[in-house]
Amino acid sequence: MRATVQGRRTEALCCAVVLAGVLAGCGGSGGDGKPAASSSASAQPSAPGTSTAASPDPEAADESKVLAVYRAMTEAEAEAYRTGTDKGTGLERYASLDALGQTRLDLARMKEAGTVVRGEVGHDPKVTSLDLEAKTPTAKLSDCIDLSKYQTYDVRAKKVIPLPSQQPLRYTATATAERWEGRWMITEVNTQGGGTC
Repeated sequence: MRATVQGRRTEALCCAVVLAGVLAGCGGSGGDGKPAASSSASAQPSAPGTSTAASPDPEAADESKVLAVYRAMTEAEAEAYRTGTDKGTGLERYASLDALGQTRLDLARMKEAGTVVRGEVGHDPKVTSLDLEAKTPTAKLSDCIDLSKYQTYDVRAKKVIPLPSQQPLRYTATATAERWEGRWMITEVNTQGGGTC
């Protein structure tokens, strides 16, 4: 029974690192979760007759911004899982309060279990849909997670905890981002049920 509980804990922590709650919550349009207002980076129209080039594709620009925020979030989150704290990582600049709260819950569970993360998690994110016409512009992402260089390390026993045997080394996670006051934030990450990739 204890081995089963330990296996479930390890699997949960593995999934946590892979964005689990930046990760399992949704929402993020609540007043306290919004970032401070920032200027929008929308392209200014060029003066008539000054250029024959077509104006930039706004969807492509927003897709690039969404991917940049997602990558920054995963890097900040990886640092939090390596050190056992989100302090000083800047994670709150990229993840909504719900997502950040889930990461903090994962970190608390890791602290209780005496584990940290070693190695790295590979990511290959893509924007799968973008709705710029919605009241709150929204993007959906798909990310192929690669755990081949990932390790959970037990700091008390000073040893690596192997991944559960049923854990695929490559699987798909999904995420949602919303644009608040001109700034994209990751509001939900789901590491469950995406299949292998």
